[in-house]
Amino acid sequence: MIDIIINEWKIFLRDRSFVFSILFFMLSLSIVVFLGTLQNNKQQLYRNEAQEHVRKQWENLEAMNPHSAAHYGSYAFKPINILNSMDSGINDLTGNVIKLEGHVQNEIVYSEASQSLSISKFGKLKSSLILQYIIPLFIIFLAYGSLSGEKETQRLKLLIFQGASLSKLTFAKSLSIWMFGLLLLFITVTIQTIINVTNSEVLGRLALITISYGLYYYIISSLATYFSAILKNNTSALSSILSIWIIWTIFLPKIWGNTVEKIYPLPSREGFKTIMKEDRSKGIDGHNPTDKRREDLKDEILAEYGVDSLKNLPINFDGIVMQEDEEYGNLVWDKHFGNNYNILKKQKFLYQVSGIFNPFASLQSVSMGFCGTDMIHHLDFLRKSEDYRRYLIKTLNDKHAYGGSKTGDWRWTVDNSFFKSVDLFTYDTAKIREKINHYLVDLLSLLWWGVLITIMIRFRTNKDLVL
Repeated sequence: MIDIIINEWKIFLRDRSFVFSILFFMLSLSIVVFLGTLQNNKQQLYRNEAQEHVRKQWENLEAMNPHSAAHYGSYAFKPINILNSMDSGINDLTGNVIKLEGHVQNEIVYSEASQSLSISKFGKLKSSLILQYIIPLFIIFLAYGSLSGEKETQRLKLLIFQGASLSKLTFAKSLSIWMFGLLLLFITVTIQTIINVTNSEVLGRLALITISYGLYYYIISSLATYFSAILKNNTSALSSILSIWIIWTIFLPKIWGNTVEKIYPLPSREGFKTIMKEDRSKGIDGHNPTDKRREDLKDEILAEYGVDSLKNLPINFDGIVMQEDEEYGNLVWDKHFGNNYNILKKQKFLYQVSGIFNPFASLQSVSMGFCGTDMIHHLDFLRKSEDYRRYLIKTLNDKHAYGGSKTGDWRWTVDNSFFKSVDLFTYDTAKIREKINHYLVDLLSLLWWGVLITIMIRFRTNKDLVL
């Protein structure tokens, strides 16, 4: 088998077009990865500067009431994952800035696609585009004639009469072509490693990406070689594998994606806001002094402190009301935003199941997931930014309530030394070991396809052979 692989590569290397193709892909991948990394670094620099600017504004606030500062709020900028240059996933579509303020959980805004017509239509040129579409096509064009060409020259009959095993011959030829895909993949990962790797986390993600793409290339090269062995001529082999590839990459993702949205539909934006506003109105209103729930809370606090009026309270009741208002709002946000996030997770899982009959879906899922640019990682950022918002607003409301002011004294202020004491928002991309369970379905689907095509070559090639 090794001799067959070596012989195949000797044939490849004698072909100038093949050599030029390898050089072209190597150069293209190098340029795309390098430019993508430069763009990533530039964008991250802008976001870091914006986050620092927002923080400086916060620390230099003039003396003001803490609850006024809660309305002033702050901003969280979604950092660009270090492997975004390889596969940007949904990052171009989801937005990258979220305002953190009292009484409301805002949506993330300012996506790159909304600010660029070319990105919204075509997306960015990333190495994932070449790795997912171009290289598999090149593998197909290398493999489709690997055995059908031998049949047309009658050389295959001679090999069989001499005792050669067709299944071993098919397997060896598929491996030789698969090695070409691995070579280009290795180049991409190597460049990413040289430019980007700063810790073991990124190295681990790159290792998982290599395994995933390697499995997919094995599936493509083996399937194309198998068709070349069992079909009568080059035309039949090429048309068959191209048809499957088009169905996998174009039709099935669209069809299954629309099906998933029908099975687990998200509420309309208008309906979402309406029902959330309705639920929010059922809680205490911190800015309505005649609200009955506020009166009930007042009676409870007065009884707790053993006084008969708000002016005798040693604390500021207004701050307590504001935080109570916030706590109820948090329950509403958790209910409605949480429901949306659960729907998105169900949609993603159901889409991942399509990997059983479409390995391309599994490849896309793990590519985005291991690069940290999929929905799972995006929701992780939203959750942690919301956690920080709640910490920020509670800190301000507690200062209002227990910082020394009296009820009704809205002119009471704190200086910027207090604002400086509030922790700033920081976010680190979740560790892949914490999220790997979300991608087991994809990895198992790719493995299932690899085992399936291996079994087909091993046990069906001789039976399905058409000479």
